[in-house]
Amino acid sequence: MNAEARREALSVFLKSQRAKISPLSAGLPAGTRRRTPGLRREEVAQLAGVSTTWYTWLEQGRDIQVSASVLDNVSKALRLTADERSYLYSLALDTHTGPEFPSETQSEIRPSLLKIIRELKYSPTIVTDRRCQIVGWNDAARHVFLDFEQVPAAQRNLIRLLFARKELQRLAVNWEDFVGGFLAIFRTYYGQYVDDEWYTEFLRDMDKNYPDFNRLWQRSTVNNAPDVLIEFRHSKAGKMLFELTSMHVHGSADLRCIIYTPAADGTEMKLMKMIPKM
Repeated sequence: MNAEARREALSVFLKSQRAKISPLSAGLPAGTRRRTPGLRREEVAQLAGVSTTWYTWLEQGRDIQVSASVLDNVSKALRLTADERSYLYSLALDTHTGPEFPSETQSEIRPSLLKIIRELKYSPTIVTDRRCQIVGWNDAARHVFLDFEQVPAAQRNLIRLLFARKELQRLAVNWEDFVGGFLAIFRTYYGQYVDDEWYTEFLRDMDKNYPDFNRLWQRSTVNNAPDVLIEFRHSKAGKMLFELTSMHVHGSADLRCIIYTPAADGTEMKLMKMIPKM
């Protein structure tokens, strides 16, 4: 992500977070003639203890000097979570403090991890890399989502598939919540690897080809491990409820294990009928 793209991302993020906070919740009078929801720029500046001009320039994405201590005050004013703060710092600070990244992403997973996800027979599991490229899955995921083996490896990007494949759009009862959780995870990577131009090109391509993408992306949700209860309407099994668990896999590769644990409503029994016994 070049400097201009980084500042643009910072601008979008600050505006979206400001819009989420009501004046009353921040201890400020509601006032009148508010054309947009949330706090005004001068109110954020007041809460953060900075000048309105400085905060306005920050939100406009201007090339200004920024310190971690001032960003901490802005974070508190906007009530950012730990993941959101990390994202803000990555975009706003001049020095890149995130991890180094290889020129290529991880294309294979270790046999030990592959064995683990295969043992999760009735918990659909997908393993992705830092670009949300799918690098592993188990049989349960193949039955619930789609047969990833039939998708060319270069096209196995989880974010792209959620927008491109009709069967995935029909699967979730609330597709926007389903997609939103993964976009929140993807944004953590976007901030973490701020110097990787791949993300800028990917976002530009998604915006061009999928009309709904930009609208959902502009919500600027950041969450490294969202806690989600998702309801599916499967074409063969009917209603299925899963609790989503997302966790990092330790090691040199920045991999993520996404596990759908069946809720206690009969979903596991449905999976047992769907998946042939070995």
